[in-house]
Amino acid sequence: MIDLYYWTTPNGHKITMFLEEVGLPYQLIPINIGKGDQFKPEFLQIAPNNRIPAIVDPEPVGGGEPISVFESGAILLYLAEKTGKLLPASLRDRTEVLQWLFWQMGGLGPMAGQNHHFSQYAPEKIPYAITRYVNETGRLYAVLDKRLSDRTYVAGDEYSIADIAIYPWIVPYDRQGQKLEDFVHLQRWFEAIQARPATIRAYEKAEEFKNQAIDLEQSRAMLFNQSANTIR
Repeated sequence: MIDLYYWTTPNGHKITMFLEEVGLPYQLIPINIGKGDQFKPEFLQIAPNNRIPAIVDPEPVGGGEPISVFESGAILLYLAEKTGKLLPASLRDRTEVLQWLFWQMGGLGPMAGQNHHFSQYAPEKIPYAITRYVNETGRLYAVLDKRLSDRTYVAGDEYSIADIAIYPWIVPYDRQGQKLEDFVHLQRWFEAIQARPATIRAYEKAEEFKNQAIDLEQSRAMLFNQSANTIR
């Protein structure tokens, strides 16, 4: 039974999507990031960067003490290796998957995150920042669209952790200033993943926490006003 420290963010959805897809038993442990649960000492023992998601695997392959993992990409890789699913064994196919996993972690996620911040949350609307991140998000959508023009999934013909990593960051496309109809191959891929039973189940899990929403000002204080002093 995997312990999943979770909140209803794109990175949180990645892990529920994987676990639902492979049928690995897990329990959700909510970390309400709008209330500041991510700064609690017991969570920081598992996730020292005070970010969700994180997992604890009480039964790692090979036995021994439980293993904790933070960072969503590292978690997907860990779980794929644990289960032998959604990550090819061959060198070439595995490399394709990992390239696109890291593309999401280093590109789409951070750029779309800044897009969300400056267009949705920042108390001061800075036109340059909004334009810069909306345009960069659009560029990344175009990269993905081109990639999907001649293959079913991001890394080829098989669904993988690369698709799982990317999909939740496309879900809020409207908030990112994008139109899926402008990216026909991406739209086809998106709708196929959206219809997967595991994806549906994963997003249904998030509905359980909708009544725990925090007002915008409180969220801003917890999410966007951190510094080195927060860690010290």
